[in-house]
Amino acid sequence: MTIKVGDKVPSVTLRHLTPEGPKEISTDELFGGKKVVLFAVPGAFTRTCSERHLPSYVGNAAALKAKGVDTIACVSVNDVFVMSAWSKDRQADKIMMLGDGNADFVKAIGLELDRIKEGMGIRSQRYAMLVENGVVKALNVEKPGEFAVSSAEAMLEKL
Repeated sequence: MTIKVGDKVPSVTLRHLTPEGPKEISTDELFGGKKVVLFAVPGAFTRTCSERHLPSYVGNAAALKAKGVDTIACVSVNDVFVMSAWSKDRQADKIMMLGDGNADFVKAIGLELDRIKEGMGIRSQRYAMLVENGVVKALNVEKPGEFAVSSAEAMLEKL
C-alpha cells in the first residue's frame, strides 16, 4: 500500500555519513517533533537527479528553512558513501543525504520503482513529501520520467 497524506511514516532505519563514519538514523528520530521535507530520487549521479532535482533543493534551502522546515533530506536507494560523494560533487551540504541501500524505506512506503530491465534494480520513485512530527502533510509523486511536482519550488507552494 502506498503512503498517503495523513499517514504516519513507518519506522525504518536509514543511514547517513557523519565525520565519525556511517550512522543509522530511524525515521522516528528523523521526523519526530520536526517539520521535514524529504525528497527521493531514483539514483545519485543520474541525469535529472543531479542536474535538476537536487539543485532545486540546494538553491531553495534558505527559503524552505524560512518557512519553518527544520530538516531537508534526500533519500535514494544508494549506499551512504555514494550519497556522500554525490553531496560533495553537487555542493549539497545543506541537505541531509540518506542512503536506503536495501530499499527498505521505499518498500515500506510503497513507492518503489522496478528498474531491473535497465540494470538498476529496485529504485525509488521520484517524490517529495512534507512530514510534520512523523505524519505526512503533503506528498508529491512524479509520473515516471517527469520532474515537476517534486521540486523545491513545488514544495514551497505547499508551505
